Amino acid sequence: MPSQHYLDINSQLLEFIRGNVEVGVALGLPDHLGKLGDPSLAASRREIERASQIAESIDESLGENFDERLDLSLIKLYLQQWIAFDSLEINGRPRRVQKPAGVDGISAGVFQLFVNDERDASERLDNILTRLELAPDYLREELAVLDTPVRRWRDIELAQASGLPELFQSIADWARDTEFSRREELDSAISRANEGLDNYCRSLESLPVVEQFAIGREQMDTLLELKQLGKTPEALRHMAADYMAETQSQLEELRGRLLEKYGLAADTSLEALHNLLNERYAVPLKDDRLDSVLDHYLAEKDKITAWNRERQLFPVPQGQDMLIIQTPGFLEPVIPAGAMWPPLALRDGVRKSMVYLTLKADELAEHTHLGIPMMMVHEGIPGHHLQFASASLHDSLIRRLFNANEHAEGWTTMLEDYMLDEGYVDDSLLDEVRFVTKRDISRLVARVGIDLYFMSGDKRFLDVGLDLTFDSDDPFENAALLLKTATGFTDGRVQAELNWYSTEHGYPLSYLTGNRLVWELKKDIVDANQDRLPLDHLDREFHRIYLESGCMPVTSLRAIYREQGLLPAT
Repeated sequence: MPSQHYLDINSQLLEFIRGNVEVGVALGLPDHLGKLGDPSLAASRREIERASQIAESIDESLGENFDERLDLSLIKLYLQQWIAFDSLEINGRPRRVQKPAGVDGISAGVFQLFVNDERDASERLDNILTRLELAPDYLREELAVLDTPVRRWRDIELAQASGLPELFQSIADWARDTEFSRREELDSAISRANEGLDNYCRSLESLPVVEQFAIGREQMDTLLELKQLGKTPEALRHMAADYMAETQSQLEELRGRLLEKYGLAADTSLEALHNLLNERYAVPLKDDRLDSVLDHYLAEKDKITAWNRERQLFPVPQGQDMLIIQTPGFLEPVIPAGAMWPPLALRDGVRKSMVYLTLKADELAEHTHLGIPMMMVHEGIPGHHLQFASASLHDSLIRRLFNANEHAEGWTTMLEDYMLDEGYVDDSLLDEVRFVTKRDISRLVARVGIDLYFMSGDKRFLDVGLDLTFDSDDPFENAALLLKTATGFTDGRVQAELNWYSTEHGYPLSYLTGNRLVWELKKDIVDANQDRLPLDHLDREFHRIYLESGCMPVTSLRAIYREQGLLPAT
């Protein structure tokens, strides 16, 4: 039987989550499907106070066993992270009053109800109708919170807002096609929501803006400590520089082989070679339709599924599914090439992920026969979709919903090398795929430097091993120079990447940090067991435990491998 303390804390955690409309709906709870949240500062303060009360009452030692004690520590950490992020300040004032969030507040739940809900259309449209009726008041309340938004964040908000009328029209068309009985009410609500959105954007444009968005060294250190990375910001920068040197060496070796293979001049640059490969292996469009690119991703999804069914390297649970769709217009400013929305962690039924792919005529170089395989490895099976679908089946509440970016991105970026090493890609294209993957994975290095720079405002963090001078007063210009040089991304993708780097403090650096932590964990497991277990068995056990243990920091996951006898006790 679980201990009473464990049951009480879990009950309080669930009620805390239920109290936040946006979070509860995003996790799949049915409590507030027809409501919008409370964007006020008072609501945020109440949440911080309640999170603090629960965190302070947790005593890990009262757990009945290893799993209970681990879960209690994860709940405390989850709440501490919530408090830290909600309490961030910029320019000496709450970050909340400087970062507009009205578009996401009125659209996220509506979009989820539209594309990722198994109920009848009429039930979902009833909820959407109620939400749209509340949208104008919500946007007015959002404006009352804001005073001097960060210019870049304001511009992102305006760009996202421009895509919402298209979403609302798609919902109106869906209501007509399904003969929704309250179509006139819905049309009226959409009209008022669009009007409210126009008023919101005009008012937002009239507000004074600030340029500076760094949270400063002290708050950065706090966030990184709560992520349990075990490295100082300076150590993270050195790690990134070392990885850059390693990657550049691998790229030069691959470049030499590919120049000989394609009969190219010896002075052909990495960027020129990358462009040539993108052109040579571009995917054909059907009838010049951009959305026909999705067909190639769907084919790759089926190929990976068949490959793993034969190899049995990753356990795939029953009752999971993955939808691959074109990124809606209102999300394009913050989804550079592709992203995955995981299965709703607390919803019963089929574990369905949503993979969004941003398709633009001038950015098709992001979607080639060389890039698509690794994109699907990263986002689908055995990547994020499999990871989160598996986690959502865990008995533990906290292990379904804990947001550990290093755990998630470390897993998927590790797979990008692992799957190539295991022969997923045909030998005839292995060098080409590895080359474009290594060029793309250079984003991990740039993300570390840019994330630390954006948080701290210190240009020294941009020194990650490339011979560049950052002499602009505009942080986005400096960051774009690093990212473009490191990756060769299109200008459009560079700017979209920087949009979300600037808002997701500590997330961009989690890719490389997680990659290093996961490879180190795997190496330690192999070193501890290779004399008694074959490597293919160790691979399968490593994958099984990683996937079936749920979400948590990699440092916590180490304890599980120790508990299961694959790592020595400390």
